[in-house]
Amino acid sequence: MPEHHPEYYSVEQVAELLGLHVRTVRGYVRDGRLRGVRIGKQYRIARRDFEAFTGAPAGAEEPAEPAAPVPGPLHSEASAVVQIDAIGVREAARLSNTLLAVVAGPREGPVPLRIETLHNEERSTLKVIVLGAPADTAELLLLIHTLTTENRHV
Repeated sequence: MPEHHPEYYSVEQVAELLGLHVRTVRGYVRDGRLRGVRIGKQYRIARRDFEAFTGAPAGAEEPAEPAAPVPGPLHSEASAVVQIDAIGVREAARLSNTLLAVVAGPREGPVPLRIETLHNEERSTLKVIVLGAPADTAELLLLIHTLTTENRHV
């Protein structure tokens, strides 16, 4: 008896099928890498969109033929974690706000630039987590370097 594959998958089902974390799949949908529709508070992924994303029919162990290359530009994304030591609360807030303002500005390209900052007051450290296109990430890392070495105000 042939296996029945649903017409729509939940994010949880796609994550299980691909061996990924649910948050990763949600990120793919939000970034547009995996097509999905929002129904209420949940995303649903059509079987044809799942198959287009994976290059194989849903539930197939291995594709019958090698998948053809996906037309269009290659996608690349970079991530970096920067730790800044000996930084006080006010200086960490000022640096975080500056970086968040830079990231919130207008940007070109398909990959959004995302940033998270975490200040540990007890250890006087600030971690800056950057995710985005390699060129944008490099530019932001250079800005962090400049702000933390040349313009240090205590």
